[in-house]
Amino acid sequence: CVLCGRTDDCPEKYGEKRTYVEYNLTVHYYCLLMSSGIWQRGEEDEGVDGFLITDIRKEVNRAAKLTCNICKKKGASIGCVAPKCKRSYHFPCGIQKECIFQFMEDFRSYCWEHKPVQKFPDRESRGTSQCTICLDLVEQLPVYTVLKSPCCKNAWFHRECLQYQALSAGIFFFRCTVCNNKDKFQKEMLRMGIHIPEKDASWELEENAYQDLLQCYQHCDIKRCLCKKGRDYNEPDSKWEIKRCQCCGSRGTHLACSSMKSWEQNWECMECRSIFAKSGSYSKQKKRSLATSEKTDGTTCLLEEPSPKCPRQSPGSQRNFLLQSPKIMCQNNLPPCSHLELPASNRVTMSLSPLTSNRNWSLRKKHLRQQRREVSNILKELKLQVNTKTTRLNINAENIWNSALKGFRQRNFSPTNTIEIKFTNCKDRSKADTSAASKHRFFQLLMLHLQNSSLFEGSSAKNLSLDFQAVKENLYFEAGKMIAVSLVHGGPSPGFFSKTLFNCLVYGPENVKPALEDVADFDVAQTIKMIKYANSLSSLQSTIHNCYEFLAAAGCLRPVTALCDKNMLVNDILIHHVIKRIISPLESFRQGLKTLGVLEKMQMHPDAFSSILCHKPERLSAETVCDLFTIHSSSDVNKVEGADFWMGYLQDVESGESVVTLEDILLFVTGSFSIPPIGFVPEPTIKFLHIRYPTGNRLLNCLELPITKTYEQFKNKMEFTIRNTLRAERQ
Repeated sequence: CVLCGRTDDCPEKYGEKRTYVEYNLTVHYYCLLMSSGIWQRGEEDEGVDGFLITDIRKEVNRAAKLTCNICKKKGASIGCVAPKCKRSYHFPCGIQKECIFQFMEDFRSYCWEHKPVQKFPDRESRGTSQCTICLDLVEQLPVYTVLKSPCCKNAWFHRECLQYQALSAGIFFFRCTVCNNKDKFQKEMLRMGIHIPEKDASWELEENAYQDLLQCYQHCDIKRCLCKKGRDYNEPDSKWEIKRCQCCGSRGTHLACSSMKSWEQNWECMECRSIFAKSGSYSKQKKRSLATSEKTDGTTCLLEEPSPKCPRQSPGSQRNFLLQSPKIMCQNNLPPCSHLELPASNRVTMSLSPLTSNRNWSLRKKHLRQQRREVSNILKELKLQVNTKTTRLNINAENIWNSALKGFRQRNFSPTNTIEIKFTNCKDRSKADTSAASKHRFFQLLMLHLQNSSLFEGSSAKNLSLDFQAVKENLYFEAGKMIAVSLVHGGPSPGFFSKTLFNCLVYGPENVKPALEDVADFDVAQTIKMIKYANSLSSLQSTIHNCYEFLAAAGCLRPVTALCDKNMLVNDILIHHVIKRIISPLESFRQGLKTLGVLEKMQMHPDAFSSILCHKPERLSAETVCDLFTIHSSSDVNKVEGADFWMGYLQDVESGESVVTLEDILLFVTGSFSIPPIGFVPEPTIKFLHIRYPTGNRLLNCLELPITKTYEQFKNKMEFTIRNTLRAERQ
């Protein structure tokens, strides 16, 4: 390794060892990550995970002048961050000397003298206990090799065991093995130098890890099999099709071997029959079989109630809901939604008088404004975390997602730094200044991209989609982080969350009941409608038969013995498709929204945040714009007359008697065509001055207006300036 000089290849200790023959370079990943004088300035696919080769060479030259305080050799690239401490060391030497390396934020390193330690109450008993990972004994002492859980009193771990578990589980599944706490546990372990990689768990990334769930039992277990081609031969839609036991599913028979005329006939294996016989319920089971008791339309029930031997698998089985729903293949064409006949109980007609409707709409708008004012105050409180240190993001507006992703992932990026945007593509170079206008535009483009990206699905109210590549690249986490940063740094809110998605984030997915409107897949939605609005048991059974494979993969197969069973089945399908199927992206997205404490505030003030995350900003009105600006004027200016001209002009614009819009006016002054949830900083002001034409100062959010003798002069100057200024910017 060019930084530590060692040949060891131990990924668990030093990170992956990489060799680049074309550059004559070998380096340990952790050595590179913890080095004090290098940052990721490139794309993820450039150099070594964003560390440019030229920067690595410079860091090697810098370290060559420093002597390691442990091995006394040159090349010590890591320094202790404690004030006035001048110790330098190699990464492997630091591990050997029990230094602490924090794999988070600024990747700080502490020497053996200044490293953080866990504090335990003096009254706490000392002794030995079991490491809850390897189950070997561990001494309850505050030493480097032993760590204590911050959330459980008697949970102790070997440091080495914890590190192996963190590397395997990743950030989404690494948690306390006793109480399952995640946030508090991860925070403490990161502080104490445990590296938790931002990736999915190793068992989630195994190729075809859940393939066995798609395998159906295909073997004839009858004592005397009649099929000449063998017990494993299966020919669908013939007498040699294999039918599985309706109770346990782990035994099978050819239709001909059990003298069955149709696949729809029920069949139980000998083991399940014996269990029923011993429990005295076998005859009762036979009576409930639609094959013998209900023959009104010649259709038999597809499923029977499972036996006590093999309880039905829960629809929430982890492996089931992580499978992406297969395409539904139905023999019968589903009728379009508009042709479905709803039961009379589902058809509700309501009539409201125009007066009542307008009054309710007015009250709703007033309530929405109050909630948005509350959100503004909350976000201003969160913005107190932002310091004056500046991070510049170089953004290409034509490739907004990749350039934003690169900026958010660069090593020196911190959500608590002030963000400065510079547009790098030529046509935007004139706008690349330090004003808030560039930042407004950046976040507007970013939110628009997210709304139309593959991370979300739906028309207007969107839920998370299941994109395996995005899960692998941790894009859901980045999306949540970007939304949180946009809200706190003065950008727009997304405004496209569905109520179901919002409730999952705030109350937890286990407490949310999705609706049919949340299903974006047309085929799945049609299937649910066919089940929901089935008006007879036979039509319900036919629909279930057509969708058998989909229901099995979703873990939603359940006994159907009466028409009312359809309600539970519909509920199972909705929960699987809308929530459990995307549980991994949802957890990642939640982690991203925790940035700057946004998710915590959402959970404390759900109604307020719902107004900005689930609703688009209300259309600007003359009253809203008028209230937004504070009027200032010098002593020699008639403030009343100028204000009259200004308010009269806003009313003309609102009523359509102008060539500009209220959004154009706001864009002219602030660089944004909507009011961000946090409001504008500084607050917009108006000044009446002795000038020829109006001026929009976007740095101060100040609109300087000319003093005119007549309203017509005022209106003409406003329209001429705003229209031509915005036209020039667009060109």
